[in-house]
Amino acid sequence: MTPAPGPARSHTATLSDVARLAGVSVATASKALNGRSQVRAETRQRVIEAAERLSFRPNQLARGLLAGRTGTVGLLTSDLEGRFSIPILMGAEDAFGAGEVAVFLCDARGDAIREQHHVRALLGRRVDGLIVVGSRTDPRPSLGRGLGVPVVYAYAPSDDPEDLSIVPDNVDAGRIAVEHLLACGRTRIAHITGDPGYAAAHDRVTGARAALADDGLSLVGEPRFGDWSEGWGRAAVTLLLDQHPEVDAVLCGNDQIARGAVDVLRERGLRVPEDVAVMGFDNWQVMTSGCRPLLTSVDMNLEQVGRAAAKALFGAIAGAPRPAVEALPCRVVIRGSTAHLS
Repeated sequence: MTPAPGPARSHTATLSDVARLAGVSVATASKALNGRSQVRAETRQRVIEAAERLSFRPNQLARGLLAGRTGTVGLLTSDLEGRFSIPILMGAEDAFGAGEVAVFLCDARGDAIREQHHVRALLGRRVDGLIVVGSRTDPRPSLGRGLGVPVVYAYAPSDDPEDLSIVPDNVDAGRIAVEHLLACGRTRIAHITGDPGYAAAHDRVTGARAALADDGLSLVGEPRFGDWSEGWGRAAVTLLLDQHPEVDAVLCGNDQIARGAVDVLRERGLRVPEDVAVMGFDNWQVMTSGCRPLLTSVDMNLEQVGRAAAKALFGAIAGAPRPAVEALPCRVVIRGSTAHLS
């Protein structure tokens, strides 16, 4: 018997065409293409292959209307030029891209009025949900609960405990930083950090002190707060060495401070890491690679924060919201400023 001819290529392929070519019902073809679990793996593969042969593309708008969704989300940031916002946005967009979700990106530039304007504009476009990315880790005002769509906060947690926020675990970051220095044999550890108005600065001190206390140790002197600059790193280490020449490690609140610290240690004739180990935060490649020796730093895994926020938003859109503040682990990236690497 001569096989039935496939659908003509002169018209756009339909779901019925895919079902006919795959030898299944339209309902089964729909379930297979939408990832439903009721379809056997071999049947799903046959349907996917048929769709590819026919260059079939589902009518996204029709699917969205049937599901009550538009397949769009809003990403709202306060600092699009910031080193912290961009990797979070990249991670979120990676996760959204895997699900073929369209993303509207808006920058409020730290302006609350502009932020409200963007929120209204995004809601006017009938987005399915919002991710709000902060420029620092301090709690920020909630957008409220009457928006009609789920909201996930990333990096900067919402001040409403009923919201879902995804943040780096800065307390644990301070702990793992000190644990690394202890593992390198350092016991006289000082801490220089930045603006005392930042919650992250205090959280890292908490973690660092806890790790030292576990070994019966304490910081050399009090934590030194200043600003997030190389100039502060140089000034603070100068004072530190004058008051505590016995120090054998300096944990710095960011990579700029650490670069300044390394400069002064070198000027004082101290070797890094042989005499004094130096460690930073943020793992900013411009700073870590320009330091001599290369700078050990704590990476906050910001792309993972973005991916986790996107996945949480997917879950909330699907009807499974989970109010909480979820703190994700950071990691130590070891380089030559704390350990000799072969």
